[in-house]
Amino acid sequence: MPLLHFHVVKGQRNPAELRSLLDAAHDAMLEAFKVPARDRYQLVSEHEPIHMVIEDTGLDIPRTPKVVLLQVVSRPRGKEQIAAFYKLLAETLQARCGLAPSDLMVSIIENQDEHWSFGLGRAQFLTGELPLPGAPA
Repeated sequence: MPLLHFHVVKGQRNPAELRSLLDAAHDAMLEAFKVPARDRYQLVSEHEPIHMVIEDTGLDIPRTPKVVLLQVVSRPRGKEQIAAFYKLLAETLQARCGLAPSDLMVSIIENQDEHWSFGLGRAQFLTGELPLPGAPA
């Protein structure tokens, strides 16, 4: 149920490359966060080069026009799970998409169960339609 929003520079990837990016990120999320396979919510926003300024916070991380800024909205995850996701995501995107780890920036925004409705005007975690984390299945 994490929502992944990819921000990329317009014209840097064709549709097949974008799909590969999304698939690789989904696989990394499945492994790191242990969510169900059909727990897939992804958006891609393509921006004009002048509309994406992704610097390095003084860390001397080189960026190219292939840079990806990924915003993840998710219920709380442990520090170990988040660190594993960052590492696995960078490795998977490099292996499958040729994305340099220096061209990946990730920000995770946490929210709670009541902040999710998957449709039908209901909060499925609160109604019991979806199990709460740690609850017996």
